[in-house]
Amino acid sequence: MRRVLVPLAATAAAAVVGALVLAIPEASAAVGGVTGYATQNGGTTGGAGGQTVRATTGTAIHAALCGRASSSTPIVIQVEGTINHGNTTKVSGASCNTAAGVIELKQISNVTIVGVGSGAVFDQLGIHIREASNIIIQNVTVQNVKKSGSPTSNGGDAIGMESTVRNVWVDHVNLLASGGEDAGFDGLFDMKDNTQYVTLSYSTLRNSGRGGLIGSSESDRSNGFVTFHHNLYENIDSRTPLLRGGIAHIYNNYYVSLHESGINSRAGARARVDNNYFKNSKDVLGTFYTSEAGTWQVNGNIFDNVTWSAPGSDNNPAGPNVTSNTTVSIPYAFTLDGASCVPSVVAATAGANRGLQVSNGSCSPTTPPTGNPTQNPTTPPPTQGPTNPPSGTNLSIGAGADGSSKASGTSYGNVRDGDLATYWSPAGATGSISIKWSAATSVSRINIREASGATGAIGNWRVLNGDTGAVLATGSRAGVITFARTSAKKITFDITSSTATPRVAEFETYAS
Repeated sequence: MRRVLVPLAATAAAAVVGALVLAIPEASAAVGGVTGYATQNGGTTGGAGGQTVRATTGTAIHAALCGRASSSTPIVIQVEGTINHGNTTKVSGASCNTAAGVIELKQISNVTIVGVGSGAVFDQLGIHIREASNIIIQNVTVQNVKKSGSPTSNGGDAIGMESTVRNVWVDHVNLLASGGEDAGFDGLFDMKDNTQYVTLSYSTLRNSGRGGLIGSSESDRSNGFVTFHHNLYENIDSRTPLLRGGIAHIYNNYYVSLHESGINSRAGARARVDNNYFKNSKDVLGTFYTSEAGTWQVNGNIFDNVTWSAPGSDNNPAGPNVTSNTTVSIPYAFTLDGASCVPSVVAATAGANRGLQVSNGSCSPTTPPTGNPTQNPTTPPPTQGPTNPPSGTNLSIGAGADGSSKASGTSYGNVRDGDLATYWSPAGATGSISIKWSAATSVSRINIREASGATGAIGNWRVLNGDTGAVLATGSRAGVITFARTSAKKITFDITSSTATPRVAEFETYAS
C-alpha cells in the first residue's frame, strides 16, 4: 500500500511541518453515500481520490490545504483531538486562503474533513466555507462558537457558508451552543449569499437560540436546494431552519423543545416537510416575524404536544390544522422512515462518534460498508470499549463525588457505592458527575453503568480531567471508556445529550 506525504507550499511557515502528524494511505472521501440535494449539480465527492493526512491542530488543517498542488487538488483530512484558538493559525500558500481563529475553507474545492479515532472537537472555533465547492464535513463536533465575548470566531456560527458555495455535505456532526444571541452565540448552520446544493444529515443541533438559516435577509433569495434529514433539533429558540427563498426538503427530523418557532418558511421559500416528529414545542411550522410569506407541503408529520400562536400580520402559523399550501417536486430518490419511529432512529444514528450509522428506511439503523482507510470512524471509536467490566480495583469505592444539579431523590454518592439499585440523575436531560480523590490518582479507564430500566438513555458524552478541564474522550452510550493514562484529583463524566432521563448507577474508575 503506497504511503504519501503532503508537500507544504514554499510560502508556508516551516513551523507547521510538525503539525501534520501522520502519513496515511491514499483513500476515498467519506463513509456512506451522500444523500439529498448534495447529490445534484454533479454530486458531492469531497476529497475522494486524493491524498489523506491526519491533523491534530487547526494549523495542521490549514497546512494540509496550503500544501496541495492547487486549490482544487482533492484531499482527505482526518482530524483527531481538540481544535481551538490556541492551535489554529493562518498558513499561507498558493492553494489556500486561510485565517487564524477559524477553520477557513475559502476559494477551494474537493475537500473532506472527517473526525477519526477518539473524536474531533472544534471548541469555540467555527468552520467557514466561502466561495467553495465540493466539501464534505463528517463525524466532528463544533461547539460554543461566539460572535461576542472572548474568544470569537466565524461571526458566532458553528458552520457558516456564504458567497457562491456549491455542493456541501455535512453528516454525523454535533453542533452545540450554550445559549442565545445575548450570550454571544449566533446560528449553528447558516447559508447565505448564493449557497446551493447542501445536505445536513444525521446530526444534532442543540442548546442554541438559532438553529440556522438559508438567506441573510428578505432580499437574499439566491440560496436553496437544501436537504435536512434524520437530524435532532433540541432546546432551540427558533430557525430550525429559517428559509428565505429557495427550496428545502425537510424529512425524518426529530424536533424537541423548540421554544419560539421552528421551520420558518418566508420570503417566497418553499419547504417540503415529510414524516418529521415534533414534540413539546411551539409554532413548529409557518411564516413568522414577517409579512413576506413562504409556503410548505406537508406529509405524514406527527405533532406531539405542540402549541400554536394566533395568526397576525407578521405571523402565519401552519397549525393547529396543518395543511399544504404548495407542492414541491424532489429530484432525487429517498426513502422515508415512518414518523412514529423517528425519535428512536434519530437517537440511534444522529451525531458524531456514533459509528456513522444510518437508517435503512425501515426504522432500523445500519452501518455502511467499511474497508477503506478513511472509513475507520464506522467502527466503534477507541474511547468506547467493550461492555464487559474491566478487571482490577475500582478506584471510585471510597472516593468522593460531586456534579451538576441532581434530580430530586438522587445522590452523587450513589455512583460510587457499588449498588446498582441506587443512582444519580441530572436535574435535566444533560449534566455532569465526577469522582474525586484527595490526591492525584492515575486513571485510564472508566465504566459507566446505567440503572435498571434506563439502559440506552445516555446519548453523547465527554470525559474531562476535572483539574484542568481537558477533554480526555468523547463518544456515545454508556459502557467502558478508555483514554490515555491521566493523573488527576477529579475525573468528570459530562452527558451532553440523552434520549430519556439518564440514571448513572455506578461511575467506576480504573488505573488500567
